[in-house]
Amino acid sequence: MRNIPIITGVIFLAVGLLWPWLIKLHLGRLPGDIVINRPNLKISIPVTTMILISLLISILLRIFRK
Repeated sequence: MRNIPIITGVIFLAVGLLWPWLIKLHLGRLPGDIVINRPNLKISIPVTTMILISLLISILLRIFRK
């Protein structure tokens, strides 16, 4: 439990360093993600992307707990 802030920081650091390559995965533009484009407004609600990220984090935490 003491390591959760450290692990979270490492994850944020890794995502920040890998961002140029992660953009090429088209996360945020998957089927099921909601994007509203209007002349003065852009709203993005990445529903499917957040579900996938949540599943991935849950699987990783379950692996590392054992």
